[in-house]
Amino acid sequence: ECTSMDQTRDSQTDDGAMAGADIPRGSDEVSADDAAGQGGVADLGADVERQLAEQREKYLRLAAEYDNFRKRAKRETLESGQRAQAELARHLIDALDDLARFAHVDPSTVDAATVVQGADMVEKKLHKALGAAGLQLINPVDQPFDPSLHEAVATEPALSPEDDHMVARVYQRGYRFGSQLLRPARVVVKQWNG
Repeated sequence: ECTSMDQTRDSQTDDGAMAGADIPRGSDEVSADDAAGQGGVADLGADVERQLAEQREKYLRLAAEYDNFRKRAKRETLESGQRAQAELARHLIDALDDLARFAHVDPSTVDAATVVQGADMVEKKLHKALGAAGLQLINPVDQPFDPSLHEAVATEPALSPEDDHMVARVYQRGYRFGSQLLRPARVVVKQWNG
């Protein structure tokens, strides 16, 4: 009996030792795994931080490039507008010179017909210069009334049905620059009352 009890106690001790040995050993392994996992997490965290820093750097670089592009585009647009205005002024210089010569004539030595002829020449030169820059004159006498280009300020009776809605007279010529209407022509429109 003694021997079997000793064996039972020894086996319990061995089992307990085994069980006890498993618990600490298992907890040591978990701790080692946790340490390895924490090292992996630390490495992963460092990698994420590095990638975040790279992305932040790219973002800041792109933001700076876009800001520079926006400023450059604004400056180029302003310079382009100034060049266009300078080109228009260059077209008008000759007409302004003629106008200056015409404005400083001695009225006692020049007759009225010469003054009218000089004014007409300056007007033609101005229209030619502005036309070269893209300005178009709208003078629609004897053309059909077009509300997109003309403004009717009065009507007068038409002599025939064919003259209905035709422009009889122009009070004020209109102007268009390219496709943009600057000012409609103010006109008198014929109306057939039949």
